[in-house]
Amino acid sequence: MRPMTGKHFSMIRSFHLSDLLTIANGCCGIGAVFHAMRFVEGHDHRDLMLAACLIPLAIVFDVLDGRVARWRQKASAFGREMDSLADVISFGVAPAAIAFAIGLNSVLDQILLTYFAVCGLSRLARYNITAEQLAGATGKVKYFEGTPIPTSIIPLAVLLMAYQHEALFPLQLFGVPMHATVLLFVVSGSLMISKTIRIPKP
Repeated sequence: MRPMTGKHFSMIRSFHLSDLLTIANGCCGIGAVFHAMRFVEGHDHRDLMLAACLIPLAIVFDVLDGRVARWRQKASAFGREMDSLADVISFGVAPAAIAFAIGLNSVLDQILLTYFAVCGLSRLARYNITAEQLAGATGKVKYFEGTPIPTSIIPLAVLLMAYQHEALFPLQLFGVPMHATVLLFVVSGSLMISKTIRIPKP
């Protein structure tokens, strides 16, 4: 990131290509939330499908921004922080919003989806503050502690398939209604914050 000047929009003009790709990632997540809300309002399945399709598109941008930053040697602390913020939206908040829109909307469902999103937030915060410690002699982080937050696409995909087959598995836990499928997100979130799981970083 180049030093800021006092001119109007100087921050925007200082963005690199990798930063724009990160912003595209965040825009996909925001769009997914909007379309999830539209699905709740109008029950148009095209909104649901578009919301779901924006998540893998966000993954594409998430992969590209890091590769472009390394290729152009423009990696920066600013870019890393913005990348994490975009990831929270696209792979934490947006999947939770889609799950809510599909029908995981009881009070207990909402609590567990919030747990999932907060796990993603915590996982990214931990990565940001430990990245330098985890980096090897090359300065590159060799592995992730816990599963990367984009893996949230897995429980989301399984949930969408369950929804297509009308199999959200409603039940009651101590008299409180919930859906068994929300546990997919509980497991996903728990794996994100694990310190014992180490996944090699490409």
